[in-house]
Amino acid sequence: MKHYSVLKKELIDGLNINPDGIYVDATLGYAGDSSEILKRMKRGFLFAFDQDEEAIKYSDDILKNISSNYKIIYSNFKSIKEKLNEENVSKVDGIIYDLGISSPQIDEDYRGFSFMKNAELDMRMDLNNPLTAKYIVNNYKLEDLTNIFYKYGEEDFSKSIASSIVKARKNTEINTTLELVEIIKQGVPYKYFVTKHPERRIFQAIRIEVNDELNVLSSSINDAIDMLKPGGRLCVITFHSLEDRIVKKIFKEKSEVNDLVKGLPIIPEEYRPIIKLINKKPILPSNKELDENSRSKSAKLRIIERI
Repeated sequence: MKHYSVLKKELIDGLNINPDGIYVDATLGYAGDSSEILKRMKRGFLFAFDQDEEAIKYSDDILKNISSNYKIIYSNFKSIKEKLNEENVSKVDGIIYDLGISSPQIDEDYRGFSFMKNAELDMRMDLNNPLTAKYIVNNYKLEDLTNIFYKYGEEDFSKSIASSIVKARKNTEINTTLELVEIIKQGVPYKYFVTKHPERRIFQAIRIEVNDELNVLSSSINDAIDMLKPGGRLCVITFHSLEDRIVKKIFKEKSEVNDLVKGLPIIPEEYRPIIKLINKKPILPSNKELDENSRSKSAKLRIIERI
């Protein structure tokens, strides 16, 4: 199983690893980043989160050959603070998030993440999640589909595509990815379909809705910042503008003096910045990495340090 960790060197370097520290990989995936963290540890410990049982099993086989100083927690990263508190951990030296879906998840036909392969409409990160892509496209109201496509896909033809889906499902249930792609094609001008690829944005929007990705991201990033020790670092790799916007906004708010007290001679402690930006602009993949892995082209890495 081939998995390519995007911006791996930049991420690991940015984490500034203390060999005796406590670290968290909020998005274990196929252990590309976790394995590098574990290799750099002496007496340190790694906690890794994931909600994909297949990825957990695969990663556990890799990590146990490096060190025993880790624990994999089967959970969405929305519960990062709660689950770490259960391990009697309240402060950590560093946390990483490598967002989006991994290459194996895209390549596994039956998961339904790819619009280029025929599969059952699923798109669940956690296969125990009752909400599937199939349920959404066959049951959500026209206005709800339109809203999801516009909000999570930023698709100009959101209403037209939603109408096409509602019309198609009146005749027969929509079951597969390629059926959905054909219905999307019918909802937009042909030239727009072949040049702008709206299926990419519609699939993204449905995936975000299935996994509640943006809501859990915001709360989890805030929890992660709270859990950092002074000098601890948080590294986040995003893959689309919606994710990056959330991360950028939180980092900006927590690295600046609150507007309410700007200009005061003495800033009350509760209004002072609690983090500093390590990179003011996001770190992007090198040309070499882009040549090796085209899926890295939209990746952005942002790093902060707790004050």
